[in-house]
Amino acid sequence: MAIFKNRVALITGASGEIGKEIAIELNKKGASIVLAGRRREVLNNIGKKLIGDVKIIDESIDNFSNFEKALISTGVNIDILVNNAGITKDNLLIRMSEKDIEDVLNTNLISLIKITKFVLKNMMKKKFGRIISVSSVVGFTGNPGQSNYCASKSGIIGFTKSLALEVASRGITVNAIAPGFILSAMTDSLTDDQREKITFNIPIKRLGTPKDVANAVNFLAKEDSSYITGQTIHVNGGLAMV
Repeated sequence: MAIFKNRVALITGASGEIGKEIAIELNKKGASIVLAGRRREVLNNIGKKLIGDVKIIDESIDNFSNFEKALISTGVNIDILVNNAGITKDNLLIRMSEKDIEDVLNTNLISLIKITKFVLKNMMKKKFGRIISVSSVVGFTGNPGQSNYCASKSGIIGFTKSLALEVASRGITVNAIAPGFILSAMTDSLTDDQREKITFNIPIKRLGTPKDVANAVNFLAKEDSSYITGQTIHVNGGLAMV
């Protein structure tokens, strides 16, 4: 069913497993896709699996002004924005470099705000938009060794609530998704013992999948969710019941 027919979705961090699955799910339901990510070859391969004219933007370009130009050059206006890009640079704060702090905050939060501001202009003109940002369970619970990452993911929640209040009357909803432990490159490095300990603390007794996150994005992007804004959907198998 083409429920997103004539809608264009921009997914940042699209070269990761979660971003890829989000793109596939929205495309299956009719959305045209703009993929943004740092691994061009991976994005090209994802694009081959999608239906329609897929646009690709390199997120590794040197400044946001150039990102804007690249997005403008696609010739499309964004209806659904999925802010999924994120990095980690873990360490105890006392040992964390200023660069590690700045890199994580800039990628996970500052760039997210700038991209959202840019696409918001057209959404306000059309009086329609879906803005969905990927936070994290640790943005609510905290996690030792990830103070920079947790700060960035908590910041997304405050940003989501504030923007939702600003644009609710314009037909634009702004929500967040907070995944728990999801099978991805980040969890591939876990040992069997670590994975067992994590799974023990998850009531559903399994790690999540990228499809679990994509399903939540799909729901928030639909017309059926037009009365939901400023909210966070927790996709964590019951790990943290917030």
